[in-house]
Amino acid sequence: MYRKFIATVAAASIALTILGALPAAAGDRRTVNTIAAIVGLAVVGKIIHDRNDKKKQASHHQSKPEYRAPTYDRPIRQKPTYGAPAYQPPRYGQPKPRPLPDRVSRKLLPQKCLRRVKTHRGHVRMFASRCLQRNYSYTHRLPRQCNYTFNTRRGDRRGYEARCLREHGFRLARG
Repeated sequence: MYRKFIATVAAASIALTILGALPAAAGDRRTVNTIAAIVGLAVVGKIIHDRNDKKKQASHHQSKPEYRAPTYDRPIRQKPTYGAPAYQPPRYGQPKPRPLPDRVSRKLLPQKCLRRVKTHRGHVRMFASRCLQRNYSYTHRLPRQCNYTFNTRRGDRRGYEARCLREHGFRLARG
């Protein structure tokens, strides 16, 4: 595309140079220069016109895919009924509705199992494994890399290191 354009401009400039080198009278030279300028402008205009036509043809044949947002069927909202209240207390003699049970998070560890043990490397905070087995239902889900055996003066103690459990997302249950 650009090669044709450059070749046409080069040919037009050579033609103008040749016309300028011809011997002519003073009045004829001015006329020749004017004609050469008009021819040069016509050539450049034709090149631009042809280029625009090619762009239009290319755009008609290769259309880009259009993005269409997905449409969803919205549920029909029912109008609220103002006659009956949302909550009706139980009548006399009927049992009260039971409150929903509080959902216990598996990541909350019981506070009473947290111990501070003196070891050879200093004081370590740990959760005693026997206490966790009695008071925590998800001991099988605790990370194994946090399970340690600590050497103390009274012997070996088994448990889970609190810092390691905290790094794995476990927290201490408050209250």
